[in-house]
Amino acid sequence: MRKKVIAKNLKKALLEDGAFSHALFEFELEDRIEAYLESKHEDGDKYLFVIAEKSNEIAMMLIDENDEVHVNEDARALLMKFWKGENYKNNMLLFMPDMANELDKGNHYFVGVKVQENLFYVS
Repeated sequence: MRKKVIAKNLKKALLEDGAFSHALFEFELEDRIEAYLESKHEDGDKYLFVIAEKSNEIAMMLIDENDEVHVNEDARALLMKFWKGENYKNNMLLFMPDMANELDKGNHYFVGVKVQENLFYVS
């Protein structure tokens, strides 16, 4: 049941221009930026995005190729720019079941993105 609620909240935030929680970003993600940067570098990812969920709120961050951190709506907008058109929606729909599973376990969902000749793929 909780996974369905998480999936609904993810869909609203990621696909329906719903609101994100800045307080959740500060509480769950901000202190972990260095660890995610380290993971990004170790894996050779160009970008890394992270989703957190707590009490029906969603937060998101995207670390870009210059290690700049983009938060919530800015992260979503940048990811939509990279994954143009239907690619963003299709990728998010593909990832949402895994996102909901990880978030339901109390984990963050994170994924690195590599770029090859203007093509993005997930590592």
